[in-house]
Amino acid sequence: MSRPPVFPVEDKIRIVLSVLSGEMTIAEAARRNKVSEQSVSRWKAQFLEGGRAGVAEGGKAGPSSREEQLQAQIDELTTALGEAHVELRVWKRSAERLAPSRTSR
Repeated sequence: MSRPPVFPVEDKIRIVLSVLSGEMTIAEAARRNKVSEQSVSRWKAQFLEGGRAGVAEGGKAGPSSREEQLQAQIDELTTALGEAHVELRVWKRSAERLAPSRTSR
């Protein structure tokens, strides 16, 4: 069984808005766009949930959990890089002190 084609976001929004405005039912929208009623219902629910979250947060969209996870990873890697840089500077300085100077030959 082949996977159905991916609909562009703009098309999903157009379909959901036509259902919400009463222009057509979920069944009609699904039939006209050759998708399942379940898909149209899911798009509608996602659309409404996104709007609900936007209103609840005063219109400010916060970072997604994936974005938060990536930011935490960036912070961790930045800290590790800083620590490695400091450690490398300490090693270089100690190596300079241990190496015989070129002018003492």
